[in-house]
Amino acid sequence: MDLKSSLYGVDLTDSFVLDWRYQGDSLIFDLEASLWPENVAYETPKPNEYTCYKKARLVFAGVRKISGLKQKEDIVPTKDQDGSVDYGCIDSYHHREPTTHILCGNFGRVELVCTSTLFEVISTK
Repeated sequence: MDLKSSLYGVDLTDSFVLDWRYQGDSLIFDLEASLWPENVAYETPKPNEYTCYKKARLVFAGVRKISGLKQKEDIVPTKDQDGSVDYGCIDSYHHREPTTHILCGNFGRVELVCTSTLFEVISTK
């Protein structure tokens, strides 16, 4: 499944960035993803939720070039009443070519070139 179809029914502007890291040649964003009924992993939201939220991963593999990514230490995270921490949302996401991606958020204005991308839900929360 390509990234565009795996992001169907995912609102990145309402998805919270929990962490990011390099692993091998991949840049990985851990998310509390905002899912809508069009997404295959969608479930009825809990009573206190705006929509269905699930843990997910946005992976950029085979990263050959990257710029604009801030260090986590340089960002003050938001701490919720339940003690959970996040780094805001992905304010925008675009790709200019099949291999060039641009993401903006508290983590910076990140432009990267990679060989493949993947979005996957990793919990059924």
